[in-house]
Amino acid sequence: MDPKSRLEKMKNRTPEVLGNKDFSKSAILLPLIEQDGETHVLFEVRSYDLRNQPGEICFPGGKIDDQDQTEQDTAIRETIEELGIEKADISNVYPLDYIVSPFGMIIYSFAGVIDPKVPFNPNPSEVDSIFTVPLSFFLEKEPKMYHIHFDIQPEKNFPYDLIAGGENYNWHARKIDEYFYIYEDKVIWGLTAKILAHFIEIIR
Repeated sequence: MDPKSRLEKMKNRTPEVLGNKDFSKSAILLPLIEQDGETHVLFEVRSYDLRNQPGEICFPGGKIDDQDQTEQDTAIRETIEELGIEKADISNVYPLDYIVSPFGMIIYSFAGVIDPKVPFNPNPSEVDSIFTVPLSFFLEKEPKMYHIHFDIQPEKNFPYDLIAGGENYNWHARKIDEYFYIYEDKVIWGLTAKILAHFIEIIR
């Protein structure tokens, strides 16, 4: 088979993140809501009974299910389930950049508006409480930033003899930036803060 024929298999291919089938995929919604004539960002405090990250502050969201046709569908479905609202209560949903984390996750994020008249009925198995912060706070205040450094530790039987430089190979260790916003007694950090900072950068 000639090279052109082999490449024919690729002509209708849509590129994806390499190895993405092994990634855990989630979607979140950054909810905006009007209160007292001002735009606020809505946050959840995760239930203290959850196994993962109990009590942490986050946006509504969760893993993508087979029933979800798009990542946006996941973000909306999870928001409905966690806040106890209806789909009609959510509007103007637009995509933000997605995150490919070093821990095997892809997070698709969206921003949207929640009807200010909606009565919330949070799911207690997932949500301890909800609160809002004026958007102006994040527009006016830069997040604090700290760094986490990763060590590179090849396994014991790593074949150094097969690579140039051997045991002296110049590995490129990496770091990730962790953002922190502190509003009154609330600490917003991690991926939630990173997505929030990205959103603020866009709307500025």
